[in-house]
Amino acid sequence: MAQTQGSGAAGRAPEADQPGAIRNVVLVGHTGAGKTTLVEALLAETSTIGRPGRVEDGTTVSDFDEAEIRQQRSVSLALAPLVHDGIKINLLDTPGYADFVGDLRAGLRAADAALFVVSAADGVDGSTQMLWEECATVGMPRAVVITKVDHQRADVEEMFAVCQRVFGDGVLPLYLPMYADDSTVGGLIGLLTQRVYDYTSGTRVEKDPDPEHLPLIAAARDELIEGVIAESEDETLMDRYLAGEDIDVKVLVEDLEKAVARGSFYPVLVTSAPLRIGMREVLEVITSGFPSPLEHPLPAVSTPGGQPRGPLGCDPSGPLVAEVVKTTTDPYVGRISLVRVFSGTLTPDSMVHVSGHFRPDSGHEDHDIDERVGALSCPLGKTQRTIGVAVAGDICAVAKLTRAETGDTLSDKDTPLLVEPWVMPEPLLPVAVVARSKADEDKLSQGLGRLVAEDPTLRLEMNAETHQLVLWTMGEAHVDVLLDRLRNRYGVEVDSVPLRVSLRETFAGKATGHGRHVKQSGGHGQYAVCDIEVEPLESGAGFEFVDKVVGGAVPRQFIPSVEKGVRAQMDKGVAAGYPVVDIRVTLTDGKAHSVDSSDMAFQTAGALALKEAAKATRVHMLEPYDEIKVLVSDEYVGAVMSDLSGRRGRVLGTEPVGAGRTLVRAEVPQLEITRYAIDLRSLSHGTGTFTRDYVRHEPMPSAIAAKVAAEAAETG
Repeated sequence: MAQTQGSGAAGRAPEADQPGAIRNVVLVGHTGAGKTTLVEALLAETSTIGRPGRVEDGTTVSDFDEAEIRQQRSVSLALAPLVHDGIKINLLDTPGYADFVGDLRAGLRAADAALFVVSAADGVDGSTQMLWEECATVGMPRAVVITKVDHQRADVEEMFAVCQRVFGDGVLPLYLPMYADDSTVGGLIGLLTQRVYDYTSGTRVEKDPDPEHLPLIAAARDELIEGVIAESEDETLMDRYLAGEDIDVKVLVEDLEKAVARGSFYPVLVTSAPLRIGMREVLEVITSGFPSPLEHPLPAVSTPGGQPRGPLGCDPSGPLVAEVVKTTTDPYVGRISLVRVFSGTLTPDSMVHVSGHFRPDSGHEDHDIDERVGALSCPLGKTQRTIGVAVAGDICAVAKLTRAETGDTLSDKDTPLLVEPWVMPEPLLPVAVVARSKADEDKLSQGLGRLVAEDPTLRLEMNAETHQLVLWTMGEAHVDVLLDRLRNRYGVEVDSVPLRVSLRETFAGKATGHGRHVKQSGGHGQYAVCDIEVEPLESGAGFEFVDKVVGGAVPRQFIPSVEKGVRAQMDKGVAAGYPVVDIRVTLTDGKAHSVDSSDMAFQTAGALALKEAAKATRVHMLEPYDEIKVLVSDEYVGAVMSDLSGRRGRVLGTEPVGAGRTLVRAEVPQLEITRYAIDLRSLSHGTGTFTRDYVRHEPMPSAIAAKVAAEAAETG
């Protein structure tokens, strides 16, 4: 491996020339668990930066995104490369807040192993547990890092128990905290090595355990050894251990590393970033226990036309296949694409094929285009450190890919390929926005286009019925970041406005209407009279027009004009300005003038007749209903069902789905669930998810309909 391990971000970036010398590790955990602080401490431990948290320009390593600096929290995926013992480690720091799950999933896609970061002072939340189960499904190797062991509220022993209870079998500590006095953590006790690593002097000093440490070691060490042996490929090891044989530590360490790489054993480590405790131990687990890209399964690939291809191999000399896992826009550099190379070797100034195929409703256009790769770099904070090549298994930043979006595939232009996309959650919080000024309106389209290219969890909709521009987002924090970027990165000011749902109107009963349009003001006049009957149809039946005119009362050429006028008025509404649906209109009679009747006159008469008929009967306001499916922990099922009923919803049923979770199905008015993405997160403590699909329009309660009609009258 060719690399430079200089002090500070100004030095050359670390490079790897073979996949076996690379480790791609994603850090996950809830907000405040200490992921970014841990990354900074690991960078300092390897002399990648001079001191924790700072790079050459004085910003923190996570300060690439201006929104993060202003909002004081991680809101996007950040790459932090370092070198330890000749191994290049790409650390992928992910946001802990649920709104930015898109960046979290991008980090999981780019990584080969995961560090679950939990705070000794705060515990494990429900969303972290769900993510653990998701990683278990795909067999991703994992380790747990307990941070903040020096915190005054820290209870490390309790956190060991919590991790074992929440994450399940195979989760065991490799080290115990060593306390310098009754409350201060001064180092670590290695359970396999039976050695103490003392940090009280500011550096790591290895020594024999004190007598008071021995009982602690004995109990925890036996459990650890049994756990390691249970995962050993040597079937005789357990019998030898139970027979009293003292298993060599080297054998145990080798079996431990193999079990971690397979994803069947999950070591727990304890750390304190301010005291620099545990950093070397974390690095040892990453380099020795976590798999290289050679050992991790790669995603399926096909041709852009959908023809499957053979499985990829992580081979630097193979066909180029890489994936854009994150897209950002720098005001000075332009678009920067964070890319995981799965196969082949990516070089600067080469031509590649960019393929992006998306769901029809995603708001992203499919594209297949050739582009030239710009400079390659390893970012650290805002500093882009140039590299010469990126081999299979590596992660790098690519400049000047003007068309590539998050989720796109880069491949050889002569043999283009498409990587199977990773699963992204649906954005379910709608926010209607309007440009603040004419100047903002001119820039809005370009700004939103760039946001969509960067963020696959954002969906844009121009609602044809409400005429509102709607941003479908993951939550309030996601909205704040999007508007912040529009304002500060692209210079576009927008305002949020109340969201309108697609209401409709229909007739509650039969009615007749008389439309008379007669005008004479010199010259050619206007004359049209028509009589209609209106009756409601069943929901979803649409519109029917029936001609029952006899005796030529309305000339044949004007009957389509009456229908056209009725349809035009249906689009405008007859009560509160919403489209009219599910009615049958029968033309029964009318009058015409041999000179003054015209197509436009009968269109106007038809519209007037429908409006008059509406005055003769009740008009129902119809609101859209969605079927929602809520997946929630069993303990919150009752609260979710009660909440849905309070939203005028009808619970259709529940069904267990395993792992202590239940699926609740219900039909709920759209008016009641515009903010359900936020409310469900609060109700279920972050463990609930849901989907929604339109099913039908139904009559709205009269009190709510009256309020809507009054608001429509006020706004004109």
